[in-house]
Amino acid sequence: MNTLRVTLPLLFAGLVAGAGVLASDGPAARSPQARSLPETTADCMPGGGALYRRLAGRATSSVPAPPPMPVASPSPAPLLSPGVAPQAMAEAKLAAAPAGRFAPLPRDMPERENYAHRDANPVHLAATDPVSTFGLDVDTGSYTNVRRMLDEGRLPPADAVRTEEFINYFDYGYAPPTTKARPFSVTTELAPAPWNADRRLLLVGVQGYEVPAAEIPAANLVFLVDVSGSMDAPDKLPLLKASLRQIVPKLRARDRISLVTYAGATCVALPSTPGDQHARIVAAIDALGAGGSTNGAAGIDLAYAQAAKGFIKGGVNRVILATDGDFNVGTVGVKALSDRIAEKRKSGIALTTLGFGEGNYNDDMAVELADAGNGSHHYIDSLAEGRRVLVDEMSATLLTIAKDVKVQVEFNPAVVAEYRLVGYEKRVLAREDFNNDAVDAGDIGAGANVTALYEITLKGAKGARIAPLRYGAATESRGSGELAFLRLRYKAPGDGKSQLIEQPIPADVAPGASERLRFAAAVAAFAENLRGGKYADGFGYDKVATLARGALGADEGGYRAGMARLADIADAMQTPKAAMP
Repeated sequence: MNTLRVTLPLLFAGLVAGAGVLASDGPAARSPQARSLPETTADCMPGGGALYRRLAGRATSSVPAPPPMPVASPSPAPLLSPGVAPQAMAEAKLAAAPAGRFAPLPRDMPERENYAHRDANPVHLAATDPVSTFGLDVDTGSYTNVRRMLDEGRLPPADAVRTEEFINYFDYGYAPPTTKARPFSVTTELAPAPWNADRRLLLVGVQGYEVPAAEIPAANLVFLVDVSGSMDAPDKLPLLKASLRQIVPKLRARDRISLVTYAGATCVALPSTPGDQHARIVAAIDALGAGGSTNGAAGIDLAYAQAAKGFIKGGVNRVILATDGDFNVGTVGVKALSDRIAEKRKSGIALTTLGFGEGNYNDDMAVELADAGNGSHHYIDSLAEGRRVLVDEMSATLLTIAKDVKVQVEFNPAVVAEYRLVGYEKRVLAREDFNNDAVDAGDIGAGANVTALYEITLKGAKGARIAPLRYGAATESRGSGELAFLRLRYKAPGDGKSQLIEQPIPADVAPGASERLRFAAAVAAFAENLRGGKYADGFGYDKVATLARGALGADEGGYRAGMARLADIADAMQTPKAAMP
């Protein structure tokens, strides 16, 4: 398993008093009479707190009440009869989506999704640059976001594709560690590359130990929910709400859950509540509605404050930000926001991000904030994916078993001519960062498995991408039985000092790749084609689909077959080459 993006109802009936605490954009002075009013969920409506106090006859004359935020019009072509609440219409559309998929409505606005550009990792000569260093990454959001685009009938922008997140979406069945004293096992395999017989693929697999759901420590979860106007689309807030409902039956009495919302104002829609109060939690989820601008920074501050209030020593303390990433009020720069979260993570509260929707989806921000918050990023494109992330993989998503996990591979130049790390561009580290415990890296959740691939050319083989130098110095032969030497560093949760694992990687090449390596290679080639195919060696989508279908294995849930299907879709959508004269 891998670890470890509606219109607002006018009244939030059925919620208990004390469930809303408004934190406006600016410091609004309130009279002693107004402050003495019991807070209600009306405060969670844009302008609702002021409206409630006016109706109670206690609004101050010195501070004018802000006008209500404009409410978005209901979506066209309702599936239900006139007079049915917009929320019910949206959820009916959710239920009607085929095969668990959630088809978005057509957009009137131009697409303005935001993805960070990263150049693919280059080829390195082992003779002059033998050491590769990077942090592990358990994000999966890139794969499901691209799946959404392909299912809509369009190829993704190249920058939306992060190869490691494609690879790490899938389970490769690595053997678990034998003891919790060493929180993960390490598996390596070396076999011919399917796209070029003169090259080799090195697989490095890391498997975290499993923690049964019943043994997960008490969890203090704060869901930070974007309820701004940009979330008023069927594949955003309604899908988020339906996904959140799936986690409620799994919450226990010892768990605590809060709902913090943000739009033009921030609000505690559900104060810290025992996890077994399912009806109260579901009512708070059902009451969420969208409208207004997006002050995400203020929401982050309030969510961390709520998490600090309910902090459970020795437990899981996490803020889960669910958004389309469209921040447009207050602090909006990715760097400023990530710096803010990096400071807050020192309190022991992690941040996970869930991406939703399209059109204005800010992938760059969601990824950076999760990295800064020692969490993972996932994109929710369907109810099935919401369940996978929030229920089926709850321990991997929530419970960290190893922090700042770094990998360093030193290739033996007597055996290896050149190598290239496949993916992990956003996690590449300087060589000296490996031994520096102050340098942040990826975390691993319970039961998560993480995979890295290297494309390698052995010394003397034909497949080298870099021509040899005429006057290159001869390399002294040493350790000819070793391909490379693997080092891993990690910190136990709550420990600031890292621990080191070392093991050699033998130079023996298997005559044929295992099922896991064949499928991982198919996923890597799929991503490489979507990125433009620079390193694909002509191994196109049709060959990707064939390779994947030959390595499906048991395929519980049909995830591997789903990837082969996406390769078929991409193959059908690529621009045909002009016929030769």
